[in-house]
Amino acid sequence: MSQPDFDLASLAVYLHITPQQVEKLASRGKLPGRRVQGKWVFSFAEIHHWMEERMGLLEESELQKVEERLQEAESESPLARMLREESIAIPLRAKTKRSVIEEMVGLAAETGMLWDTDRMEEAIRAREELQSTAMPNGVAILHPRRPLTAILGEPLLALGMSSQGIPFGGRRGLTYTFLLLASTDDRGHLHALARLSRILQDDDFLPALREATNAAEAKVVFDKFESQLPS
Repeated sequence: MSQPDFDLASLAVYLHITPQQVEKLASRGKLPGRRVQGKWVFSFAEIHHWMEERMGLLEESELQKVEERLQEAESESPLARMLREESIAIPLRAKTKRSVIEEMVGLAAETGMLWDTDRMEEAIRAREELQSTAMPNGVAILHPRRPLTAILGEPLLALGMSSQGIPFGGRRGLTYTFLLLASTDDRGHLHALARLSRILQDDDFLPALREATNAAEAKVVFDKFESQLPS
């Protein structure tokens, strides 16, 4: 079932700002929305993607506030429950962008909670064609444009580490760390993405993760840094 659109008041509650602030952002083109019969209407999907894009620009303290807001809605997290040893590959065997997607989806399927790998691969490729998820820090967070609830038993996280790096994001350089985030709802996706972003902002996390020689060691590193997040 699709999420209903927001009006000024409901979006203000969702974003924890005032209706006046929402209207000002929308009027300046900084928030996706449209006027229908003189009233502002905001698509849930467009707001979801707007928040997703902004996530990478926020400081740790701002990310923490986002996560706190989403926790109030009882979104899925922490990530330790979503990442299992069977969905971790060290090293990742893939050498191309296409094979990365195939291998990462295969890792997610190892949990037994992803039931249609072809559909997941297609959705992730479509998302990457729209805009690469590769970041300048050598990390890519693969995910579908919208949660694929019908093919997932529960939210999942997969991790793959490439030893040589793969050109995954155009001019963004080589990507070494791949995360696949498969959520069952929009709020849960944003919550997990905010939490992942906070972990990735720790300067010690990626060096520690790259020292892991197997799935068990990587899981220990991941769980350790998540547990150290300020609450």
